[in-house]
Amino acid sequence: MSVIPSQEQDPSKSVADVIVDVLARRVVLGELQPGRKVGQDLIAAEFRASHVPVREAFRRLGARGLLVIEPRRGVRVAPMNPSAIREVTEMRAALEVLALQHTAPRLASADLDAARLAIADGEAGCELIVWEGANRHFHRAITAPCGMPRLMVAIHDLQRSSARFLLATWRDLDWQPRSDAEHRAIIENIESDNIEHASALLRTHIPAAGRALMDHLDK
Repeated sequence: MSVIPSQEQDPSKSVADVIVDVLARRVVLGELQPGRKVGQDLIAAEFRASHVPVREAFRRLGARGLLVIEPRRGVRVAPMNPSAIREVTEMRAALEVLALQHTAPRLASADLDAARLAIADGEAGCELIVWEGANRHFHRAITAPCGMPRLMVAIHDLQRSSARFLLATWRDLDWQPRSDAEHRAIIENIESDNIEHASALLRTHIPAAGRALMDHLDK
């Protein structure tokens, strides 16, 4: 079913913004499979848009690593490979640790409550997509108060790429219990004002998940 952008629903969003959001979600959820071609004409027709916002959306999705733009060959969904997972998870680890260190002086009890609630929601959820959303909510709760909006935009884009890898392979892995336990350890160290140890845990937590996914893809 076509999704028609409506400035009346969200006047702050451009047509390119809407196309980016919809296509990113389709890639992350696997509705657009790796390697599949994405036609500019078809997307323009679906969104009743000119080619200008479609090209802009493709450019932004390419920068996020969700699409691959090849001159004279068109646009396709980015492949899923170990090197891409390594890049995304190592970048996430570096940026989220930076955000956490800037967040620590600003963290309120409500932020920690939100992080704990995210863990509980993930444990209670029976569906993978519910746990993945709770996982992102946890990471956002402990980084978003950093007061660095550009940093958070970069982290958000990387987390969206991570979600794509996660949803494609997580059913075959037994990672959730370990991840939840590591989340709790991070919270406990933040509450004890041991930010350096919390940062060290976060720095190893994210790449460890990436390595589990890479090993799975290699097999």
